[in-house]
Amino acid sequence: MKRQIKYRILAVFALLAVQLAGCQLGDTQVMVSAGFSDNDVFKIKNEVCTLPEARVVMTNYQNMYATMYGIDLWQHKFGNNDLENYVKDLTISRLAQIMAMDFLAEEKDISLSKEEKEKVREAAEEYYNSLNDTEKEYMHVKQGDIETLYKRYGLANKLYTHLTQGVDDEVSDDEARVMEAQQIFVASKEKAKEVAGQLKEGADFLSVANVYNEASEIEVTFGRNDVAPEVEKVAFSLENDQVSKRIKTEKGFYFLKCTNHYNQEKTDDNKSVILEKRRKEAFDDVYMEFLDSLSSEFNEEVWEQVRVEVNQEVKTDSFFEVYEKHCNW
Repeated sequence: MKRQIKYRILAVFALLAVQLAGCQLGDTQVMVSAGFSDNDVFKIKNEVCTLPEARVVMTNYQNMYATMYGIDLWQHKFGNNDLENYVKDLTISRLAQIMAMDFLAEEKDISLSKEEKEKVREAAEEYYNSLNDTEKEYMHVKQGDIETLYKRYGLANKLYTHLTQGVDDEVSDDEARVMEAQQIFVASKEKAKEVAGQLKEGADFLSVANVYNEASEIEVTFGRNDVAPEVEKVAFSLENDQVSKRIKTEKGFYFLKCTNHYNQEKTDDNKSVILEKRRKEAFDDVYMEFLDSLSSEFNEEVWEQVRVEVNQEVKTDSFFEVYEKHCNW
C-alpha cells in the first residue's frame, strides 16, 4: 500500500457477513426499517452509524484502492460486483464490526482512558484539518463525526488487545519455516513414470519441468499447511538441491527439487502471520458468541442511493494513517 502502514484493525478484524441483499450481523437478520432518518445508515442496539461517518470510511477505501491500482479501475468489475459495490459492502461490514466490538467492550467494562480520549481528539482534529472544502462537502462531515469514528476504532482495538493478551507469542522456526522449490505436477500415473525415469537418468529438473509440469507454476514458495500433507512431509525433509521421489496425492503426482530449504526473511514474516492467526482465533471464540445476541437494523434505502464518485479534488486517504499515529495502543 502507498505508505506501508500497519493497518492493525483492518488486518486482524474478520469481515462480518454483511451483504446489501439481506444483510446479516452474526445470526441476527438486519432489517430494513422505516424508522430511520435520512442521515442514518444502520443501527446496532441503540447506536446509530450516520451517513457522514460511513462516507468518511468509504471515501478513504475508495482513494486507497485508486492509489494502489489507478483511477480507471473504477470502470472495471471486481469479482461478482463492481468495485463500487465492493467498497460499499466493505465499509458497512467494517463499521458494523467496530460498533459490535464496542458493545462487547462495554460488557467487559473496557473503556478509553482520559489520555486515550485526548489522543482521539488530537487525531480527529488533525484529520479534519487535512480535508479541503470539497472533501468536507462530499462527505458531509464535521470534526465531531471523525472523533466519534476514532473513539469507536480505539475502543475496538483496546478490546482486541484485551481478548488476545494471553495468546502464546512464541512461534518456532520450524513451525514458521518457509521453503522454496521447483515442482513438477502431473495428473496421470503414466506421465509420472516418464518423469521419474528421466530424473533417475540424471536429466535436468527444470528442463523436465518445462516439458511435463501441469501446474500453473514451476517455482514455488510455501510453508507448513500450505500444501498437501503428503507433499509437506517430503518437502520439509529435503536439503538444498535435493530432488524428491514421486509423491502421490489425491490430485496426482508431484516431484520437488529444493532450491532453498529455509528462507529466513519469509519465515520471519510467517511468524507474524501465525501469531495473528492465533490472536484472531482467541478473539473469535468470544466475539462470535456475543455477536448472535445483537439486534440490528439497516437503512437499505439510504445506502443504495450512495454513489462512489471520482473527483480529483476528493483525494483524502489518510484516515487510518492518522489513527495509527495517535491511537496506537
